[in-house]
Parts: sequence; C-alpha cells; structure tokens
Amino acid sequence: MPEKTTGGPAGAAGRAPSADRPDAVRNVALVGHSGSGKTTLVEALLAATGTIQRTGRVEDGTTVSDFDDVEMRQQRSINLALAPLTFNGIKINLLDTPGYADFVGDLRAGLRAADAALFVVSAADGIDGLTRMLWEECASVGMPRAVVITKIDHQRADFDDVVATCQDVFGDGVAPLYLPVTGDGGVKGLIGLLSEKFFDYGSGACAEVEPDAAYREQIDAYRGTLIEGIIQESEDETLMDRYLSGEEIDTKVLIDDLEKAVARGGFHPVLATCAAPGAVVGMRELLEVITQGFPSPMEHPLPEVTTIDGRPARAVTCDPEGPLVAEVVKTTSDPYVGRISLVRVFSGTLRPDMVVHVSGHGMADRGHEDHDVDERIGALSSPLGKTQRTTTRCVAGDICAVAKLSRAETGDTLSDKDDPLLVRSWTMPDPLLPVAVRARSKADEDKLSQALARLVAEDPTLRLENNAETRQLVLWCMGEAHADVLLDHLSKRHGVEVERVDLRVPLRETLGAKTKGMGRNVKQTGGHGQYAICHVEVEPLPSGGGFEFVDKIVGGVVPRQFIPSVEKGVRAQMERGLLAGYPVVDIRVTLHDGKAHSVDSSDMAFQIAGQLALKEAAAKVPVLLLEPVDEVSILVEDDHVGAVMSDLSSRRGRVLGTEPVGVGRTLVKAEVPELEITRYAIDLRSMSHGTGSFHRSFLRYEPLPSHLADKLRAAPE
Repeated sequence: MPEKTTGGPAGAAGRAPSADRPDAVRNVALVGHSGSGKTTLVEALLAATGTIQRTGRVEDGTTVSDFDDVEMRQQRSINLALAPLTFNGIKINLLDTPGYADFVGDLRAGLRAADAALFVVSAADGIDGLTRMLWEECASVGMPRAVVITKIDHQRADFDDVVATCQDVFGDGVAPLYLPVTGDGGVKGLIGLLSEKFFDYGSGACAEVEPDAAYREQIDAYRGTLIEGIIQESEDETLMDRYLSGEEIDTKVLIDDLEKAVARGGFHPVLATCAAPGAVVGMRELLEVITQGFPSPMEHPLPEVTTIDGRPARAVTCDPEGPLVAEVVKTTSDPYVGRISLVRVFSGTLRPDMVVHVSGHGMADRGHEDHDVDERIGALSSPLGKTQRTTTRCVAGDICAVAKLSRAETGDTLSDKDDPLLVRSWTMPDPLLPVAVRARSKADEDKLSQALARLVAEDPTLRLENNAETRQLVLWCMGEAHADVLLDHLSKRHGVEVERVDLRVPLRETLGAKTKGMGRNVKQTGGHGQYAICHVEVEPLPSGGGFEFVDKIVGGVVPRQFIPSVEKGVRAQMERGLLAGYPVVDIRVTLHDGKAHSVDSSDMAFQIAGQLALKEAAAKVPVLLLEPVDEVSILVEDDHVGAVMSDLSSRRGRVLGTEPVGVGRTLVKAEVPELEITRYAIDLRSMSHGTGSFHRSFLRYEPLPSHLADKLRAAPE
C-alpha cells in the first residue's frame, strides 16, 4: 500500500510473467472515457516494471496494447487488451478496456475478468457519462475501485478541481493518497498525505525529502479528509473516538485499515500520475495500491456456476487443485495463427493440450448457437500486444490466451470433460442500431456467411438477422463506430466486401372498409380444365385481430373438400400483399357462395379462385399500409428529459409517462413508430451526452400516415 518500502520492479522484457498460486495474482480493469490515457498508463506501468523498454509509440502508431489494425489506423483502443506484468512477486493482469460506448461489450468483458477496477480520469477532460454509469455498476456488485488522475502535467489540469469532481460524481469514500507537486511545466513529485513526505522525482529517481512549507495548509486539509475516511471504514470502533479526542493514530494502523477498506470496496483511493515518456510520476505508488490494496482472486466472489442443464453445481472455489472452470472473455481471429481465446480461469489449472468441455452461452437469438462439445486446446500464452509469450500453465485466478479453440466463442465456459459446468454469463447490452448490408459480388456472397460466423464468435454484442420478409441481411450494432469496425474487419481481415443499403422496415396491409369480391377461375384447355367460382365478403378487424375465415356455404354449391382450398388461396394472396407487396393482416373473409364442376374443379382451381376473389374485393376499397409501433423505455438523466420528450414528439411518438429511477434519473415510456427509431441509438447518445439507454419491443401495427404511405407505394423496394 502507499508509502511502504518496495523492492522495485520485477519482470523482464520478452519473458512472460507467471503465477504459481491465486494469491499472487491481481486482475485489474482500466476503465475510462476515450482519450483519458488508459493505454498510455498501461505502457508506463509496463516500462516501470521492466516488462518493456519505454519508447512511446512507434512510427505506425502501434502500442504494446494495441493489436487490431483498426486501432493502429484510428489511434484509439476498441478492443479489450491484456497486459501482464510482475511487481514485488505479484503478477498483475492489466485489462485495458475501450473507452468508447460502441465497444461496451469488450468493456464489460474486462470487468468480468477483473477483481478490481482502476477508473482513469483525465485532469484535462473530466468524467463522461459512461464512466459515471460504470462506477455505479461496479458499486452495485461491490467491486473494489480506485481512481487514477492522469495528465496532471497538462496546462488545463487543476488537481483540486478534478478531485472535487470525482468526489461529487463517485460519491463517498473517494479521497487522494498523494498530493502532486507541479512547476516549470511539469510534475516534480508527490507528497504522501499519510507520511507527510515529499517524493521528489525531479532527478529521475525518487528521493524522499521534507515537503515545502507552502503546501502545509493543503496537506492538512487533504490529510484530515483521508484519515477520517479511513477511520469510518475501520473495523476498530474505538478508532474514531480516539482520533476525535486528539490522539495521533499510528500510520501503520491507518495503512492496514486502508488496505482492508480498499479490498472490501468501501474506500476508493485517488492517485495522481503523469505517464508521459520522460516525465513519469506515480507508477510505483499505483503499483503498491494494486498489489497491497486490491484483492486477490481468492478474495473476490466467483460468478454463479451450474451444471450444463441449469442445476446448482457443487461449490467452486479459487483453487488450482479444484475442478476446471474457466470462461472465454474475448475471442480474436488472427490470419496467421487462427482463433485465439482470452480465458479467465476461476478454478482448477489450465495446461496445454488438455481436452476440455466447451459449453454454449444461451444467446441463440443473436446468432450465437448453443453448443456442448469437447475440444483439445493448443498452446497457452501470455499476450502483450501482438506478441504471444508461451506459458506452461494458468492457475485459478489467472488469465491467459488459448490457441486452437475452434468452437469456443466469447462467453463460453471451459470445464472438465467428465464434469461439464456452465458459468452464468455476464450482462450484455442489446445492440439497437440496425445496419442492412449486401455482398458486392457473387464471390463476396459465397464468403460472407463464414466471415460473419467468425465475427459473431468474437463479438457477443453483434446480432445477425436474415429477415425473410424484407430479404435483407441486417447487422444489429451498438453504434455507428461499431458498424464501421465490423465492416472494416469483413474487408481487411476476411477479404469480403459489402455495402450498406437502406434498411427496409416490414410493413403490413389491411383493408379500409367492408367489401365483396368474386374469384372466377374457368379455363378449358383440352382434357381436364379448371373450374372454380367463389364469392367472398371481406371486412377489416381491429388491430391485432389477425385473420378469420368463415364458411357460410349452404346447399353444397362449393363442395366441402374445396372450402379449405379457398382459404389456402386467400392466405397465399395475403402473404403476397394486395397493393405494395406487404403481408395482409387483420381481416375476416367469409365464403358465402360459389360454383363447382364435377370434372374440372380441383384443389388448385379453388386456390386460384380464392386469390382472385380477395384481389377483386381489395380493388373496390382503400388498401391501408400499417407500420409497426414499438413500446420504448428510455432511461436518461433528469437534465435530458425535456430534450428526449421533445424529440419523441418529432418522431410521431406518444409519451405515456415518466417515473423516477434512483437518484437523478428518469424512465420515459413512449410508443414510437419503428420507421422513426432505426437510428435512435445514435441520436439518444448525442442528446444525453452518452448517458441515455433505451429498450424497445414490438407493440402493434397502426395505419401509416397517407403522405408516408404514398412515398412507400411509389418505391416499395
């Protein structure tokens, strides 16, 4: 923990850090908005422990944690990346998560694999809505957290202001452990608020000296808040009384209580860092918090484990000698080495060439088929960027990369083949941006299915839809950036070119009034001909009424065996549509008269007559187009409720009501035509500054306004 003597960095470039036991592992996810400095911080920590030689970014923009070609081109992290290092005999698995909302699937995967979280906040840019929501999510499950303030050397940086913002946004239990000292355009060092010593980095090495008297007032203010926060979380109930009575509490007691409070998730230390090459400050202090304050995997609760048929499994603990239980948290496809799975081991020990059972994850609705299959795994490695460093085993609590798991997908469970188990999957957000695509050529079409299967295996936030009604292939994505990356992967990684097309929303048709029609199918072609005449009455039903067929034939004018044929023909015409090619719904068709021939009448003749009768009836009255209407629930901060409700009105939506949810948030319920919300995932994010979310479900069909119906009739395809 802070201000204890450390043995310095351990680990060496090119050698994979390893752990022999769970209590020597720390799994830490770095969380923060795009541009907050997470990847730069990871590089600085790797360099501080001797894992890499710090040289900054190379000419093509590659960093040790960037491994995707898109990341290199766009200069931003869009994937979960693992960066293992060793400090004071403890293996630290740093999980660098994306900071952009479109890639929240990888972010949640990182939190699933971690036992604690570092929330990275830029001193120059503050805190965004996504970071705030993730803090609340971590708090709800009791995940230990710390705050790292980066870029304290920035000209806009104000340490006091950003600490106040963190305390306001993140709530109680947030307090700094160190006070940064800046000057001459850089960071000189840190003042330890418990030891009241200045750790001077001005010479490159850390020297411990007395702080300047000018900082006395600031030290006293922060130190008092820090000590009070630690004591409030202490298990020693006498400590607060002793402190308030004026007793000087021993620093070792405070540090011990601080470590316990951080591990429990009750206290959240704030650390200031500068990770710029040549001016690195605060790495040792941060590593001490990670190794001494954050819990080991043995102290963090495991996810729920069941048998593959959902029955409760026997208790599973973080024991290297226990039954194998591991989870695939990330899947990537490398064009040279094939599929690589990033795996968190919860119990047991994973070794190369083991035969494991792969259990599916229950997301068949997204194109991820359930499966239960035995597979032999390939080599184990400890990845660092694009480098795969071989390792001989992965014990409970550790994370590794596994090669040759050809059937495993993100979210799948690996367990003993003789005792298959299933880890309860983590919550994945629904992809709500539909993007319709088509292959550019026949050659691309032939390769598209296999390429999409690989993308689905890698990304559980992607949902594929082959819409039989609109005859479109639709990728349901998290946002525009997510869609761009998927299409880029199809092109650059899998060699498949696709193009976007306008999304077609499945409409319906119905009749606007009661009407009658006759179907006359009389043909003589030599030999057996066709003879079928039927008279029908058609009337609209209320919305959601479906289809009714009524038989009112008397006297056998239509033989009993041909009455189902008339209904079959009517249904076939309803599927084909009456005006714009959309299925017909909500009608009642009554067959009340007809004629037949003893020789030329047949099943097919009466099917055709039924079709003709419905078409003639429809020609006499207006045919209405119906559009799908969704029930939409939108969760936004109170400040954005007005903008959201105004926007819904502009989309022909009907607001049903609002209700408060927690503190400072409101749930808005509305009914909105589906045509108006195809891009709502993007628009809501803009309106709510990234803090809003919504859920949609089909409600019913309603008549489409005439001006929009005329447009669609003119161009039905």
